[in-house]
Amino acid sequence: MWIIYEKKSLGKTIKKIPLQVRKHYELWKRIVELEGPQGLRQVKGFHDESLSGQWKGYRSSRLNLQWRIIYRTEKHLCEVYVIEINPHQY
Repeated sequence: MWIIYEKKSLGKTIKKIPLQVRKHYELWKRIVELEGPQGLRQVKGFHDESLSGQWKGYRSSRLNLQWRIIYRTEKHLCEVYVIEINPHQY
């Protein structure tokens, strides 16, 4: 079982995002809690991937075509730290 920690300021962001994106985030959290980040790779729609550049060491998952979740993991502690949920800039 994995533990998910959310950045404190994320609470305000979650209230502002569309309902459908919130539902996908709740699904994302359930998958991570039960199977860890490797469980996300089995669900094609999340497009879970590692990031590079200034975000090196973090991962990103799609909540829909526009919204992304950025997080990092501590595998030896089975913990996931959600840093940001934002609309992706194209």
